[in-house]
Amino acid sequence: MKMKLKMFVRTMIGSLICSVTKMLLGPHVFALLVKSDNGIFAVDPEDYETYGVSRRLRKAGEWGTAEIERLKPHITQDSRVLVVGAHIGTLAIPLAKLSRKVVAIEANPRTYGLLVQNIALNSVTNCTAINVAASDKNEEIKFLLSRANSGGSKRVPMKKEYMYYYDNPEEISVRAVSLDEYLEKKDFDIVVMDIEGSEYFALKGMQEILTKCRLIMIEFLPHHLKNVSCVTVGQFLSVVAPHFSKMTIPSRDKTVGSSEFLDSLTELYEDEEGDEGIVFEKI
Repeated sequence: MKMKLKMFVRTMIGSLICSVTKMLLGPHVFALLVKSDNGIFAVDPEDYETYGVSRRLRKAGEWGTAEIERLKPHITQDSRVLVVGAHIGTLAIPLAKLSRKVVAIEANPRTYGLLVQNIALNSVTNCTAINVAASDKNEEIKFLLSRANSGGSKRVPMKKEYMYYYDNPEEISVRAVSLDEYLEKKDFDIVVMDIEGSEYFALKGMQEILTKCRLIMIEFLPHHLKNVSCVTVGQFLSVVAPHFSKMTIPSRDKTVGSSEFLDSLTELYEDEEGDEGIVFEKI
């Protein structure tokens, strides 16, 4: 009840801020330009969640710096990188400047529009943006467009908890694909994935890609497993663990071998703690 009240109050305040912003900027403004450590980005002026990408870029001038630094030692100018859940490009664009090729997958059609603009704004020529959702098969899925935090947009959760609906998101249909079937080239060195609970389905549909890549960084949030995909830690690991021999949980400064994957992630899950980028590697 306290969480719902807190979210309700935050939504009311945020909605007021959005209304004032629209009134001041005018009805035809769809993005604001932000100069950040990651590059120049067009961001949604209505994103108001304090933990959201757009607000943090406007306030702090950076996003995902720790994740980029963690990936740098593994990237060369010959690397091919797949970013699944690219949002507006705050990771994909800096990674493109370090590597040979980046393919950026983004399901939200509105956010995809900003991603394309940001690739052009940063004069990046080796980043290809694709507007599809990653899943385990080719299908149409119901998708929520978050108003408070566009980066929190996601497939319609199997359990419709208040935390996903408090900002009255619009529900649309988007095209979802198996990336193994959709992408012609599957030889990526590194995969970065942050897709708000669809990770299990996406991983299931990209087993060939995982066989070939050296490293994958995945956001891990217990409530996404519990409510969005409704899978256990064991099920989640079943589609990623067989391909890798080492796992690092940055938030706990912990690195373990494959025999400890399940216990380590179960502990995180039971403590209801998430991590923005758990890293699986091949030794």
